[in-house]
Amino acid sequence: MKIINLICHRNPNRSFFIKGHQFPVCIRCTGCYLAISLYLIYTYYFYVDYTIYLIITAILLLIPMAIDGTTQLLTNRISNNTLRFITGFLGGLGLCIIFKATKYYIYLTI
Repeated sequence: MKIINLICHRNPNRSFFIKGHQFPVCIRCTGCYLAISLYLIYTYYFYVDYTIYLIITAILLLIPMAIDGTTQLLTNRISNNTLRFITGFLGGLGLCIIFKATKYYIYLTI
């Protein structure tokens, strides 16, 4: 079993294709990874002050992805690929903010 299958389901109906080649992850995971990459690049060049308001906003950004994924899993609702990408992007952004804020406060207390 490939390690990538443990990370993402790689359903062809829920994946991007470029020139006939399927992305190694689904659309939601692609949105997550894109958001994480862009946020890491942004924080490399610009200072981000991790206030409680930013952390609350990050938690709120995770909610749409959780709702979209959970309702698809537990009900017969089928999401479209645009919604999957947007919720994945927002969730990835929120997740990266939380990770960076945690790292910031750990280094602050050492």
